[in-house]
Amino acid sequence: MSPYQETGTRTPPAATRTARTVAGRLLDRTFGTPAERPRWDVDGAGPVGIDAGDEHAVQAACGVMHVHGRATGAPAPLAADYVSTVTGVLAAQGATAALLARRRGRPPLRTRTSLAQGALLTLTQYLAAATADDGTGARATDDGTGLATLTTADAVRVEIETLDPEAWAGFWHRLGVPPRTAGRGWQPFQARFGTAVCPLPPELRAAVRAHPLEAVRRAGAEHGVSVAAIGEATTAPPGLAPWTLAPAPPAGPPPPLPAVTGADALPLAGLRVVESARRVQGPVAGHVLRLLGAEVVRVEPPGGDPMRGLPPVAGGCSVRFSALNHGKAVTEADLTTRPGREAVRELVSRADVFLHNWAPGKAGTLRLDADALHAVNPRLVYASASGFGTALGPLPPIGTDYLAQVHSGLAAALRPAGEPPAPSLMTVTDVLGGLVLAQAVLAGLLARQETGRGCRVASSLLSAAALVPRPPRRVALSAPDRPLPTADGLLYPGAEARALPRELARTVGATGTATVGERLRTRTTDAWLAELRAAGLPSVAVRTDLADLAADPAFARAVLPPDNRLPYARPAAPWEFTEETR
Repeated sequence: MSPYQETGTRTPPAATRTARTVAGRLLDRTFGTPAERPRWDVDGAGPVGIDAGDEHAVQAACGVMHVHGRATGAPAPLAADYVSTVTGVLAAQGATAALLARRRGRPPLRTRTSLAQGALLTLTQYLAAATADDGTGARATDDGTGLATLTTADAVRVEIETLDPEAWAGFWHRLGVPPRTAGRGWQPFQARFGTAVCPLPPELRAAVRAHPLEAVRRAGAEHGVSVAAIGEATTAPPGLAPWTLAPAPPAGPPPPLPAVTGADALPLAGLRVVESARRVQGPVAGHVLRLLGAEVVRVEPPGGDPMRGLPPVAGGCSVRFSALNHGKAVTEADLTTRPGREAVRELVSRADVFLHNWAPGKAGTLRLDADALHAVNPRLVYASASGFGTALGPLPPIGTDYLAQVHSGLAAALRPAGEPPAPSLMTVTDVLGGLVLAQAVLAGLLARQETGRGCRVASSLLSAAALVPRPPRRVALSAPDRPLPTADGLLYPGAEARALPRELARTVGATGTATVGERLRTRTTDAWLAELRAAGLPSVAVRTDLADLAADPAFARAVLPPDNRLPYARPAAPWEFTEETR
């Protein structure tokens, strides 16, 4: 058993077993066996006022099923323990940050997080878009359904990826699609990272169905579009470590880190992070480090990050972008020029961490790799994130979320048996990858505190995805494992109700020819929840509108409503830190 086992949870241990196992694994990797062992707790519902707090109940109540199911038209569970894995990483982050604070003079801290808080964090950009006020009273809508997954003439399901509109146009031209038709598909294809739907023109799907896999691959190779076949295998490539850590060359005695002062100071107060990152993975890492108290400075190109214009926009900025980057200072620098690179080196000389998620080889081309920046600041924790690291060879596919799901086996593991394998259009590996990168940074800071030397840490979407436990074969879901319609909405049975289907049937009066599903449709969700609670079968309502979270009293301690500073709702920090009383 890990020496970092959580203590004192209010939830039955089985409900949080995966989260505790993931946290223990990461803490073992972070600390080894230190004399000081941080104390941490993982709960199910945490500060959220819902009755059930296991993996699937939390997915249902917090809106994960809703966002994941947008592409197929109805809320649907992620079949693997994704939220539990995210929560395990959060627990490890809280424990590591608490120990760092103690090494900097803070009294011992105990940290707590929960599955519900983990679920809400995964929805940060979707929650912002659903609740944004653009000044007109209108709300963003993500119309349509559809996955980005395509099927070839020889019945192979494939995922394609490109970030280049010219490559997109060339690929479809090679498959016989007129430019205007291909152009209509570009916007929903690129927007799927934020909307979780991809309503492609049917002509594009038909074009792929008219060609065998090898022809589609040749078209991709000719134009720089990655093409990945989706298999039934759920397993990840073997031997993937969540992150790697290598010490920097020895330097002189480092100055002491600033002490944490004030009883209310966050664990990373006084530390500075310089972030040069785009899209989701890197910004999530910086966002989490900021929530833990670090000062984060973003480096953006002249004119600002292009993602600032991604709809919906409120207050002059994309709310999806702002959700992961608010509270960060910004400096603009053209890294293709010598003055721009010198500006970064100047920032780094006074920083504790530099993190990026640049394309492979870019750091060396810019002369901003670990060796170059350690020459400027030997105490620096240099953190890099990628799509695949070195696991797929020197010429990996484009390193984005959905291809990482395919190559890690998640595209199969997240879909239950009986459904075709396909990536979730939720940014599941982007968010998890950013969280793992943040934990790698914390591990690097702790190593620096102990050795006085900076270091390089590296992680990837693929290595983060490998953390999600999954069986060798896809999971089969029964009827109670899916959202069930009531007279006015959807209900999801809690763990006890799913484990005791006869008791569930008896409680709802499913006798004779009446099924559970038929009985549930006769009364409202609230009425059934009260009855199931009284019978010892606590269950939850399925969230079908994220905008309602901000006004729901049950989520008041976990979701911050829109205000004058930020015109959208966002999850509160997912940890509670309290001073130890022992």
